[in-house]
Amino acid sequence: METKRQISRSHSKEKEHYKTFKDHHRRTDRSHKRSRRHKSRSRSSSESSYDRDRRRKRRNHSSSRSRSDSRDNVRSKRNDRDSKRHHQDRRHDDRGRDKDRDRRDDREKNSTNNNNYRDSNNGQKRNDPREETKTDSKALTLPDRRPEDFELASMKPVVPVQREPKNAMMPAAAGGVYIPPFRLKAMLEELKNKEKTSMEHQKYMWEMLRKSINGIINKVNTSNIQNIILELFNENLLRGKGLLARAIMKAQMASPNFSHVYAALLAVINTKLPDLVRLIINRYIIQFQRAYKRNNKIVCMATTRMMAHMVNQQIVHELLGLELLTLMLENPTEDSVEIAADFMIECGQVLTDITPAGVNAIFERFRTILHEGEIAKKVQYTIENLFAIRKTRFAEHPGVIPELDLVEEDDKITHDVSLEEQNLDGQEETNVFNFDANYEQTETEWDEIKKEILGEVEDERMNKIGAGIVRGAEEESSEEEEEEDKNQILDFTEKDLVNLRRTIYLVIMSSVDYEECCHKLLKLNIREGQEMELCNMILECNMQERTYLRFYGLLAQRFCQLNEIYQQKFHELLMKQYVTVHRLEINKLRNAAKFFGHLLYTESIDWTCLTCIRLTEDDTTASSRIFIKILFQELAENLGMEKFKQKLADESLQPHLQNLFPTDSVQNARFSINFFTSIGLGAITENLREFLQNAPKLLLEKKYAELLAKANASSSDSSSSDSDSSSDDDSDSSSSESESEKHKKNKKKSRR
Repeated sequence: METKRQISRSHSKEKEHYKTFKDHHRRTDRSHKRSRRHKSRSRSSSESSYDRDRRRKRRNHSSSRSRSDSRDNVRSKRNDRDSKRHHQDRRHDDRGRDKDRDRRDDREKNSTNNNNYRDSNNGQKRNDPREETKTDSKALTLPDRRPEDFELASMKPVVPVQREPKNAMMPAAAGGVYIPPFRLKAMLEELKNKEKTSMEHQKYMWEMLRKSINGIINKVNTSNIQNIILELFNENLLRGKGLLARAIMKAQMASPNFSHVYAALLAVINTKLPDLVRLIINRYIIQFQRAYKRNNKIVCMATTRMMAHMVNQQIVHELLGLELLTLMLENPTEDSVEIAADFMIECGQVLTDITPAGVNAIFERFRTILHEGEIAKKVQYTIENLFAIRKTRFAEHPGVIPELDLVEEDDKITHDVSLEEQNLDGQEETNVFNFDANYEQTETEWDEIKKEILGEVEDERMNKIGAGIVRGAEEESSEEEEEEDKNQILDFTEKDLVNLRRTIYLVIMSSVDYEECCHKLLKLNIREGQEMELCNMILECNMQERTYLRFYGLLAQRFCQLNEIYQQKFHELLMKQYVTVHRLEINKLRNAAKFFGHLLYTESIDWTCLTCIRLTEDDTTASSRIFIKILFQELAENLGMEKFKQKLADESLQPHLQNLFPTDSVQNARFSINFFTSIGLGAITENLREFLQNAPKLLLEKKYAELLAKANASSSDSSSSDSDSSSDDDSDSSSSESESEKHKKNKKKSRR
């Protein structure tokens, strides 16, 4: 025990000696530094400028040998000082290493002695004076810390707070820490599999939604807009309405020449989600107001171009366009007149049709500005170009091109907004992620809305359009039994027909233009007798679309122009389709009616096919009446009422139109007149109305003619009966006379 105490005392003495040694060195270093500073200051203060110059010249004129000797002396002194310092540091390190080793050995010995001491006292621990030395040794073995690492009041070590990165919930993006692909994939899978109510999962789905909407909007164009619409409706647009609005506005600002495409996309979305489109309209108006106040011509030009195409698509009211033009031309400047001229070029055709008086007033204002001559020559040329375009009735600048006319008049929704509205809600908070406590409920609500919009789930739709048609043909063919012959196996499954239908469908779906599709279909070398399958596939693909596409009408028209066989097949197909029209849904029925209407007004098929339509109350159903309505409205819209009436008045068609305009009874004639009047085509029933006015006279004449016919028939019967009786009497008398003569002759012979 005494030896241990002596060892601990010796250690404590060594530590105190080391402390004093270290403090002594620090003091000496400080004193040396102070003396050096004092000498330099005293020298600089005591020496005059003359002495300093002499000393500098003497040093400069000294020999090179003395310089080298002085340099060598300085280097040797520096090396001696460095070596001495190195040996001192090495001794100090060795001494510290030995102390640490001795301290470690003391701890091990003390721990073993403590255990023995406890065992000898039956596990009861007593006060031991050695604990004080242990605490001192522990205090001495603390790691070195700087003063700023301790709190001022309690002198406790400060633990640094580890802050999470901003995107801790998401994998590192470009510019961050590199993550191997397999690790990134595992992290994404982990985020997907997390609970939907968690913040990480919702933020991950938000990022995926943002990337998907941006990708869809960036690839939209005139040719693929219909497929883009279906892809867009598969995304949760209620949750990402802010993302959609920002993506459309950003893409339109980047490429203003595609404004008509984005306006057509908004027109289709407006039929299903008008509140979302109203949000986009509000943001465009807010953007225009800001750009107008800041005199930002580029933003104003792009925004007004988008507004012009929204007027063309009848998304916003035409008063918005007139209000914008009035604002620009009220205090005309070069930029405002140029913006107004560009706006009028984009939507002038539609405004001329809707509000010709307003357009005339705007052009009068343009003419006044031009005659005043206070604007630059460039703007004057712009106004003159605008008047030249107006003379051509905006032929080179149509409001809506046929490829982007995707919405019917009945489905359009027009928003009434004004440029002067100040309290427009842009809903900027929808641009960023917000945690949703009812995430699953909102997702189920959107699924229901999506089903209502699309009519069916995307997977079911694709199966129905693509593989469903083929599968139906395979099921029909599989019902037929296979017959086997000893010498030959006959295939009654119609596998070739199924493959043909599949090929035709794939060609139609993969074609961009109807001419390309027709060229590809002609290369299939369709055999004789398979023309009806081609016609059926064209009609079925047309009926599967959400809206009618002129692509299919033009395709069928081209085949009818190439070969008369296709004219006959489509003629038969119309008659067959009208018989089974009650089996079709309303969407398929509309597409089929417009398809055959296109073939009729382009004279691709003969109008004699209308003989299958008998327009009476007993011979029609609700579906057939809708079919007739859409068919005749399509004909009147494309031919015009005058040409349509002339076509129906053709004498060669009168025998085939008797069932459409029946004159066999007053009831059927009145039903036909009421039907065409209710659908807005009462002008084509003028002849039937004249018949209805003259119906009593005609019926009396008809009855009188029937009575005369009956009377003539009865008189002829009576005269024939009288003649028959007289002839019978004559024959009887003649026969009696001949018999009397024979009797007399016999008597004479007997007398002889």
